[in-house]
Formats: sequence, structure tokens, C-alpha cells
Amino acid sequence: MRQLRLAEIVAGVLRERIVSGELEDGDFLPGLDKLVKEFAVSPPSVREALRILENEGLLTVRRGNVGGAVVHRPRADSAAYMMGLVMQSEGVPVVDLAVALGHLETLCVRLCALRSDRQRAVVPRLRRLLQASEATIDDPVAFEQSCQEFHDGLVTYCGNQSIVLTVSAFEWLWRAQHEGWAHRVAVLHEYPEPDLRREGLRAHLAILKAIEAGDAEKAGRLTREHIENPRIRNVPSKGSPVVRATDIPRTSSLNGAPPHLMSNAGAHL
Repeated sequence: MRQLRLAEIVAGVLRERIVSGELEDGDFLPGLDKLVKEFAVSPPSVREALRILENEGLLTVRRGNVGGAVVHRPRADSAAYMMGLVMQSEGVPVVDLAVALGHLETLCVRLCALRSDRQRAVVPRLRRLLQASEATIDDPVAFEQSCQEFHDGLVTYCGNQSIVLTVSAFEWLWRAQHEGWAHRVAVLHEYPEPDLRREGLRAHLAILKAIEAGDAEKAGRLTREHIENPRIRNVPSKGSPVVRATDIPRTSSLNGAPPHLMSNAGAHL
């Protein structure tokens, strides 16, 4: 018990250095001998501390002659993995996750419309993203990417970082579910047909205009109608499978999925 207590103390100090930014993503911790000397504890206590942080996703311990402990800053996808395990153990259906994301994105759009600085901090950025989508409408791969970035913006520019991070974690988890749009695009290569692309652009433009006008109620309503389009998010309401996190390789939470802070895998169009 004494050794475990010392390990927790060492882990706590190193954890604080990571989350505070004193240690940056990709940095190596000092070697075992240096850590033993710094903390005046035994090698087993340091090894246990490293195991604690590795289990939290804050380190990757590489063994061998060129080994070492590599630092990973906390990420929303790591939180998504743990949340997914909780959902899976509780039997939460995929449709429940999809509905939650719909409510959260609608909230973000409403917050965009309510921002007093939206004409400077929100509208110009969303307009540029919309124009990028318009320019790539004949290229389904590029169009999908640009539409994803537009939805990213709807959340990222809401002005509340706590909500942004929460939605990011949920959407990373949704992205991994077979029922999600991202699975259809990335795995099945099912890109939207031209008529659906044009429909998506019209919906994006209407949402942008409502945000620009400061009409939060209309912006939220248009967003709900858009992301609930069954051609985009075809999740069965009955017999929905349970959210699964155990099928996701744990290393993915350390190596960068998804590519954007906000993947919005439920509705890219």
C-alpha cells in the first residue's frame, strides 16, 4: 500500500505537468533513473506511476533500447472512448447517441445566432466555408470534406468551449458507429448524389442567413430539419444496436482520429 501511494503521488505530479502544458504533446519524459532521483522513490514506484498515466492515455511507454515514455495531451477522443465504454455497459442504443448529437448541434447553432459579435466572428467564417462547398460541388470527395468543415464551424464558433469539447467527444464516438454517415463515406465510399449535394448547400445557406439575422429560433429549427434528414442520418428508431466502444482500437485515441476537432459525422451535408 505504501508503494502504491508513492506511485499515485508521482503520477499526480507528472499528470499536472502534462495537463498544464509544461510537458508538450510528443515530449519524452526523463528516463527511469532521473525520475527515481527526482522523486526519491524506488524504480517500482516510478514504473507504477507510468502505468497509471498510460492507462489514462497520457503516456505511451515504449520499451527497448530506443524506448521511453511519450507524452500525450488530453484529447476529446480519449474522453469519447471512456464515455463509449460507459454507454456500452449501460446498453445505450445508437439512436440515443444520434438524438443527443442533434440536440447539441442545434444548441450550438442557436448560440452562434445569439453571439453579439457574430457578424465578425461567425458569419464571415461560415460564409467562406460555404463558398468552399459550392466550389467543390462537382467533386463528391472534396465536397464531403468541405461540408464537414462547415458543420465543424457551426459548433466551433458557438463561443462555449465546454460545449465544443463535449460535442467533439460525442461525435468522435458517433463517427466510429457503423450507422453513422462517416462510416458510409470512409468505409463504404457512399458519397452524396448531386441532388443531395445541392439540397445540402441550400440548407447550409438558410442556416447561415438565420444566424446572420440573429434569429436563433429559426436557425435551430432549420438545423434540426437538416440533420434529421433520413437521407443523411438513417438510424433506425426501433431495434437500434447498442453503442460500442470496445471495437475501437485503443491506440486510435492516441494517434489523432478524427482529423477535425468537430467531425460531425452524423450529418456532413
